[in-house]
Amino acid sequence: MARRLLFLFALVGLVGCSAPGTGMTPGDTGQVVPPEPAANDYSTPGTWLCLPGRRDFCDVDLTTTLVAADGKTSVESFERNPDPPIDCFYVYPTASLDPSPNSDMVPGPGEANVIRAQFARFASVCRTFAPMYRQITLTALRARMGGTPLATDPALGYNDVADAWHYYLDHENNGRGVVLIGHSQGAGVLSRLIAQEIDGKPVSSKLVSALLIGTRLAVPRGGIVGGAFQHLSLCTAKGETGCVITYASFRDALPPPEASLFGRVAGRGMIAGCTNPAALGGGRADLHAYLSAGGQVADGGNRSPWATGTQVETPFVAVPGLLTAECVDNDHGSYLSVHVNGDPDDPRVDDIAGDVVIGGQVQAGWGLHLIDMHLAMGDLIEDVRAQGQAWVAAH
Repeated sequence: MARRLLFLFALVGLVGCSAPGTGMTPGDTGQVVPPEPAANDYSTPGTWLCLPGRRDFCDVDLTTTLVAADGKTSVESFERNPDPPIDCFYVYPTASLDPSPNSDMVPGPGEANVIRAQFARFASVCRTFAPMYRQITLTALRARMGGTPLATDPALGYNDVADAWHYYLDHENNGRGVVLIGHSQGAGVLSRLIAQEIDGKPVSSKLVSALLIGTRLAVPRGGIVGGAFQHLSLCTAKGETGCVITYASFRDALPPPEASLFGRVAGRGMIAGCTNPAALGGGRADLHAYLSAGGQVADGGNRSPWATGTQVETPFVAVPGLLTAECVDNDHGSYLSVHVNGDPDDPRVDDIAGDVVIGGQVQAGWGLHLIDMHLAMGDLIEDVRAQGQAWVAAH
């Protein structure tokens, strides 16, 4: 059995300190504040990581090794849909390695890696749109966690995404249904976009669904609508459209602590929304995970086998039946509780990587944030496939 490696590559949204606008500083000291950054031109292809009909960050190798419960392996290839019926608009999480508090518009390895892991596979069910945006960076996140926060501008990234969304609607949508997909910082940006520009407005008729993963979306306890959104409800059945799939994942043996970053929301009578993508109607179900094959690494940096005597050479691995999950609402919070089925007769790994670790200590309040989308990628894609078919049939 492979040992678990705990590692940190934080993909989380921040609430930073907004950079001041134009004009004088408070107190009229005479110091001139730099002008607001210019808006991006999203008619320029270079402002997009993914666009339909071109070779780009979504056109990558997604070949997967399936490791069955008996340790036998097979290889699953990936095929893009040449004529998908709907679109997907994706906002990526905190991934930029730029040294500045807000990123520039030049894609780096962070953006490339997260697109590959979280979004490229959706090309099997939809046309893929992924704008670059001047997000709050990993540099700023690390500074904040280290107690020396930098002056960030959350409005800058949001305005970029809003501009990209408007460009998409005006020039690319052409009456098609669209799924909004975001994780962590990206999910936070999309939540704001939905609340301000989509929820309850005519454009909501185009919304096939929204996948807002790794965030805290408030809903009334016992309800599926109200709180973060006034009209869009949580999805409760496969093929339901105009609804939201959202969750934050935690190990069942390590639930959200009292000061958790996820799984808890403020507000009397409110809880963090949770929808199990493997069972939208509720209950426990096996997860169809697509995990990074290189994520299961033993101490010393050598690749550890996913099963005894098995070496995985493809970029991704699937382990059917190894992971199950259900949404729970208890004293710890409301979250997707993930169980690793450690069957002693199963030759596969007895655990998976995914915890956030700092200084050798697991940060329980983050849960399995690093692999929120990996854990249920196959389920999310099948949910979107069914939703797209239902939306097209109704329109």
